[in-house]
Amino acid sequence: MSTTNAVAPLTTQDADVLVAAAHQAAEAAGVDVSVTVLDAGGHLLAFRRDDRAVLIAGETSTRKAYTALQLDAPTAELVDAVQPGGPFHTLPTALDRPLLFIAGGVPVHRDGRLIGAIGVGGGAPEQDHQFATAAIDALV
Repeated sequence: MSTTNAVAPLTTQDADVLVAAAHQAAEAAGVDVSVTVLDAGGHLLAFRRDDRAVLIAGETSTRKAYTALQLDAPTAELVDAVQPGGPFHTLPTALDRPLLFIAGGVPVHRDGRLIGAIGVGGGAPEQDHQFATAAIDALV
């Protein structure tokens, strides 16, 4: 008889915690952001667009989340890879949408397994990454 270790999926309640924590971190820094949370299958669990954020922030947060999910890596670690002369500039995806490699996308893990991703857009890339990681810390 084989046993498997079940890992709880990312829930809508988890997504709400992630969005609230990222938004709170951004608000404390005086930055208006949009936040996207995806489950492990790339399905949208939560989205919050701040009307004061730049219009593209919502699209940016979603692409950052997809990138972090597909590559299972924080987008902050991928920035150098997409610079001219880097290992890749574009990467084909199963989702048939371009990836956006700007800091602010972070995969979400539970018990060492990928269960989703969060993307934050609207601030400077380093800020967006800080807001996303603050959200991950709030989930634990």
